[in-house]
Amino acid sequence: MTTTKDYYCVILAGGRGRRLWPCSRETFPKQFIDFFGIGRTQLQQTYDRFVKLMPKENIYVSTSKEYAHYVEEQLPELPTVNILSEPIHRNTAPSVAWACFRIERQNPNACLIVSPSDQAVMYEDAFMESIRSGFEFVRKHDGLLTLGVKPTRPEPGYGYIQIGDKTEIDNLYKVQSFTEKPEKDFAQMFMESGEFLWNTGVFLCNVRYMVETLKKLLPPVMSKIYSKGKIVTIEKEYAYVQENFPSYPNLSVDYGILEKSENVFVMPCNFGWADLGTWHSTYEAMSKVPGDNVVIDSEVLLDECHGNIIKIPKDHLAIVNGLNDYIIAEQGNVLLICKKEDSSALVRRFANEVRMKYGDEYV
Repeated sequence: MTTTKDYYCVILAGGRGRRLWPCSRETFPKQFIDFFGIGRTQLQQTYDRFVKLMPKENIYVSTSKEYAHYVEEQLPELPTVNILSEPIHRNTAPSVAWACFRIERQNPNACLIVSPSDQAVMYEDAFMESIRSGFEFVRKHDGLLTLGVKPTRPEPGYGYIQIGDKTEIDNLYKVQSFTEKPEKDFAQMFMESGEFLWNTGVFLCNVRYMVETLKKLLPPVMSKIYSKGKIVTIEKEYAYVQENFPSYPNLSVDYGILEKSENVFVMPCNFGWADLGTWHSTYEAMSKVPGDNVVIDSEVLLDECHGNIIKIPKDHLAIVNGLNDYIIAEQGNVLLICKKEDSSALVRRFANEVRMKYGDEYV
């Protein structure tokens, strides 16, 4: 794949990773962990994919100021100015707005891809082809292009995209609706209907159109920064954002931008995608050992066990008997054993209860 100076990427890496607690902690969340013991963290793997498509100078990482040092340590080749360090946790819409402001000033012809940092891609060639096709579309058309994949199970922890009318372009459709993390019964209906795709959270656009969209939909963010005509240096821009970011709305890209925009499209893709944000989704994405168990970079002896996912420290040995469909996860001062089904809500609840009863050091 040939790189191009007009291709840009924003990797979203500011999340706290609470759904993979206790292995993901607020002081060291999952995107900065070599979760699978392969020698590269999730952030590094995401960077590795995109640097094949564009110069490293065109890759930006959006993160919280408390995590910026992890980005510097794990991506030393990335220019420091390309780390967009936010002073306070906000959702993804303000993050994308800041990135677009920076990129448009550098290259008004830029085409942008925005991606989470915690995804698995099994088929790299198919992924590259989808991205290439996506860039070609947004280079020629004003609109937002999302990437969707066919559901393989009624997963309530994912977002869903309803496919609308077919466009004149092959394998490209208008988006009918977005649904974020539906109840399981609805997820089952979505999957059976054949009208819905999982929302990968990856989308593309040309930066000019995105900036105009942001000005309309997020005036508290964009109107202020664009009214400051004297902001010309990176230092002044950074100081402005540090001062004003806390007042920005806590909105996701999906809710704040995609759901409210008119020209939103979806491309069905097949590159072996998985969101590695929850224990259950990680279980579904991983290859299984006998008994349909998943053991992640751990030493485990299993006896009469089925459907479990297990991750413990490298210097520990787990012996598990007669357990079915559970999460067994240990990190530092916390051992979690809970049912795998609908684990997102359970893990969040347990983490909140532990924080209230025992303090932040356990979360």
